Amino acid sequence: MHLWNYVRGRGGVLTFLTYQHASLAFQTVLIGTVVAMIIAVAVYRLPLPAALTLTSSRVALTIPSLALLALLLVPFGLGVTPSFLMLAFFAMLPVIGNAIVGLRSVPASVIESARGIGLSRRRILFTVELPIAWPVILTGIRVSTQMVVGVAAIVAYVLGPGLGSLIFNGLSRLGGANALEMALTGTILIVAVALVFDALLVLLGRLTIAKGLS
Repeated sequence: MHLWNYVRGRGGVLTFLTYQHASLAFQTVLIGTVVAMIIAVAVYRLPLPAALTLTSSRVALTIPSLALLALLLVPFGLGVTPSFLMLAFFAMLPVIGNAIVGLRSVPASVIESARGIGLSRRRILFTVELPIAWPVILTGIRVSTQMVVGVAAIVAYVLGPGLGSLIFNGLSRLGGANALEMALTGTILIVAVALVFDALLVLLGRLTIAKGLS
């Protein structure tokens, strides 16, 4: 009852914070995915660089997000810039790994057949390898999106946008009026954003993945 009363009286603010959170997550995942695909395409045909990139991306996931965010405060200060850079960095890591694995798992016989009919290296990439690897790549994007939506809550630490401010403010005022409702509302809305994004990515997969590959 108290939670409903809190939400009902702050619909406009909550809608704006939810939009900020979703927008930040979407933009950082988009940029992270583009950068990840460029890196993956550059190295996947080279065994040693591909292995090093794959290992590096997995190791980088162990970096504490709050520590990285704190380091970015030094050159960029508070606000959107360090928040965006930290989230984009983490967003690209799962995609890099899945893209390299997906592209390297394309059967050599399929690539040889494409060469046999006269396709160029670039056309093989875009018409054969990427479509076959796309289900694996999309899985990486889904993992990245879920992670970023959750991690985006901590950008409130540097006055970044989004729903994290509700959680931070609520936890800092525990025992006070509406403190628990504030933190709980922020958490529920973040989960809702994550579920909506995942549903959209599942729909994207159904629309873009060939039936034989799903």
